[in-house]
Amino acid sequence: MASREPASSDSPLSPVPIAPAEVTADIAVDGVAMVRLLGPQDRLLSTIEKQFPGLSVHVRGNEIHLTGEAETVAAAKTLVDELVVMVRDGRELAPVDVAQSARILGRGEGSPAELLSQAILTSRGRSIRPKTLGQKAYVDAIDRNTIVFGIGPAGTGKTYLAMAKAVQALQRKEVDRIILTRPAVEAGERLGFLPGTLTDKIDPYLRPLYDALNEMMDPELVPKLLASGTVEVAPLAYMRGRTLNNSFIILDEAQNTTPEQMKMFLTRLGFESKMVVTGDITQVDLPVGASGLQLVTKILDRVDDIHFARLTSADVVRHTLVGQIVDAYTRYDAQQQARDFARANRLPSKKRTR
Repeated sequence: MASREPASSDSPLSPVPIAPAEVTADIAVDGVAMVRLLGPQDRLLSTIEKQFPGLSVHVRGNEIHLTGEAETVAAAKTLVDELVVMVRDGRELAPVDVAQSARILGRGEGSPAELLSQAILTSRGRSIRPKTLGQKAYVDAIDRNTIVFGIGPAGTGKTYLAMAKAVQALQRKEVDRIILTRPAVEAGERLGFLPGTLTDKIDPYLRPLYDALNEMMDPELVPKLLASGTVEVAPLAYMRGRTLNNSFIILDEAQNTTPEQMKMFLTRLGFESKMVVTGDITQVDLPVGASGLQLVTKILDRVDDIHFARLTSADVVRHTLVGQIVDAYTRYDAQQQARDFARANRLPSKKRTR
């Protein structure tokens, strides 16, 4: 091992970096709140540590001990205090809630406990509420506008939150019925290959809407509402020629509409009704032609009482890998478009002469 010789008295001394002093903060949490705050297998505890590099978190009894640099400990304590408020209010936290709360505090956007406390519905002891600022802005836009477009990648809660707002409006008697529709466009399969009648063939495309309904309402009540027409789930083609009054209408998978279908759907709007259109413009399954959702963003962008809510990977509330997958595909698509543009604009090379 090489050894360092002592510096001579007349040589300049290099400054020795001083490690910042560590501090500790203690937070007392009552037993029930502590169990909810830690999560299964202390999953939420480890998520808190991940938000602050260099932070050490330990639990002894009913106390949480945060150790690290003063600035880091102060930020972590603020986060834990916010999470404690949430769990005491009955919130069931997931790792995404912890990460999103840390992001809100890091950006100085306010209190996560206040911003994300609005529950849309409570079903079977579980509250349905926005979990990110983007989702909250989307939900608020539905309250303020007659037509809202929710555009974003998979897992951002576009359809789920719209369904929750529709059920809420029905329960409050703000509307007389809910109408849920999707275009029956297949991703890699043909409807003709599926067995059964036309209804049997269309049903798989509408199944996600049925599933969401059964989560938000009494499963025994849903068939009665469907039978009475209070709730209608139908393919987009069934909307032609109708005027939809006193209704909350949701068009899902709108990226798979043609421009003609989109115009047809939007002009079904009647009095005392509200429309929410959801879709992901990066997942168009149309065999040919432009997407109606892509085109409508250019046509109606400046029309009053119409709002375009654009959600991003930061609003993904599924597994954390989903957000990373969305970002990876977005980068790939951008690079591919840049290559295609460069190829299309490349000057033709001069013919070689012998």
